[in-house]
Amino acid sequence: MSNSTKIPVVRKELLFPFIIITSLFALWGIANDLTNPMVSAFKKVMPELSNVQASLVQFAFYFGYFFMALPAALFIRKYSYKSGIILGLILYAIGAFLFYPAAAYEEYNYFLISLWVLTCGLAFLETTSNPLVLALGDKETSTRRLNLAQAFNPMGSLTGMIIAQVFVIGALRSDDYTADAYNALTSDELAVIRENDLGIISIPYIGLGILVLVIMAIIIFTKMPKTAAEDKMSLSESFKKLFANNNYVRGVIAQAFYVGAQIMCWTYIFQYVDNINSSLPEGEQLTATWFNVAAMIVFLAGRWIGTILMRSIDPSKLLMLFGIGGVIMSAGAILLPGMVGLISLVGISVFMSIMFPTIYGIALKDMGDEAKIGSAGLVMAIVGGALMPVLQGSILDWGGSGFADVEVLGFIPEVKFSFILPLICLAVVAWYGYSSYNNNKVS
Repeated sequence: MSNSTKIPVVRKELLFPFIIITSLFALWGIANDLTNPMVSAFKKVMPELSNVQASLVQFAFYFGYFFMALPAALFIRKYSYKSGIILGLILYAIGAFLFYPAAAYEEYNYFLISLWVLTCGLAFLETTSNPLVLALGDKETSTRRLNLAQAFNPMGSLTGMIIAQVFVIGALRSDDYTADAYNALTSDELAVIRENDLGIISIPYIGLGILVLVIMAIIIFTKMPKTAAEDKMSLSESFKKLFANNNYVRGVIAQAFYVGAQIMCWTYIFQYVDNINSSLPEGEQLTATWFNVAAMIVFLAGRWIGTILMRSIDPSKLLMLFGIGGVIMSAGAILLPGMVGLISLVGISVFMSIMFPTIYGIALKDMGDEAKIGSAGLVMAIVGGALMPVLQGSILDWGGSGFADVEVLGFIPEVKFSFILPLICLAVVAWYGYSSYNNNKVS
């Protein structure tokens, strides 16, 4: 352990390329958490949507990862990491700019297509950037290095959340009416409000597309370091070796469940708060976005703390402990009343903080050329963020469009009970930490 602590996480000669690549982690963080509140936003602008239909925002967004991750891995395997990054940024910008015609036509499906294209670009960025960061330095510090890079992702997420609240949710005219008052408006009045609000939703994405083009120009003129040369095996050999690696296969499963838990907790906190607000007077209403921001702040703090703890605690053991903590907090969100339950929901983010990069690092440990294809499997696992929110939305629709139409066991509103899904997901992550830690001890 003493020898590994002397090895720098990032060597000086690789510091600038590391910074440039790390900026991409913040860039997809903005997109992720600008999009999470859109489930609630589209439901307000288009009240005819059910909770399941509104959750298709997340399905379209995260399905892009599943669809494009393997093609991205094959692309960078044939060409280079830099080429993968540039193509990812091009797709990212195209998806963002497609929000303009989607708003002009006022068609929900067009917004879903725009999000899907955007995330195809993010799939390229994540498939490329994660293994590149692992390769930019010594193997002994690879998991810590990826946690360090991923620590900048929540900074982008915070930016996305604030943009969503200030420039989208806070500016929606459809949110200024009660349900009865909104239904009482004439068709012409509703048409004006919808046109205005869909335009508001599109503006941040168009601005994001411009930012992406600027960053892409910088990267085009930045010389990226060559990674260590590996003996290139055939594609069939790569797949055969990956499927025979139990640690990797379990890692893909754990990653899918983790991402599902993260997206559910950060998406349905809005409905959780709306349910609390239903019993509060007008002057004491809570703003869900600020609790989401609090969740992201503790998530960021947890990631920095986790990176430090890994100096002395095995990453697999730490993953297990954080998974157990997440399960306990999820139980609190389900069982505890009012504000205490909401604080528990926010607290889940502390324990989710290290999960994505740690699972990634553990699953790809000691891999050679097959890591490029292996990276695609872990990015495809992000599809958990597409499937799980839809399942949670179906629980919210049990008794109707409200959030407490059904009370499980006579005292748990359906919106609170729906967080049984993140609890199960985080239990799977804890199991992966436990199994990989035991395997490390045996070996």
